[in-house]
Amino acid sequence: MIEAYILIQTRAGTALDVAAAVSAVPGVQRAKAVTGPYDVIAQAEGETVDDLGRLVFTRIQKVEGILRTLTCPVIQL
Repeated sequence: MIEAYILIQTRAGTALDVAAAVSAVPGVQRAKAVTGPYDVIAQAEGETVDDLGRLVFTRIQKVEGILRTLTCPVIQL
């Protein structure tokens, strides 16, 4: 299982709605509105890196209010 944190920038005033919508996407464990350079941080997982990429491109980035995402895969040594 590949796990990643997805940092999300949103349009002003939409962070709470985006966090709720992203939380409902299958494959996303949690999404929370935060302060700082990103507005939402989501934790997600997929069977493979390709599955995780498809999740981000086809499901998460289509959520209304998202401007930009940055996916950070978790490394376990």
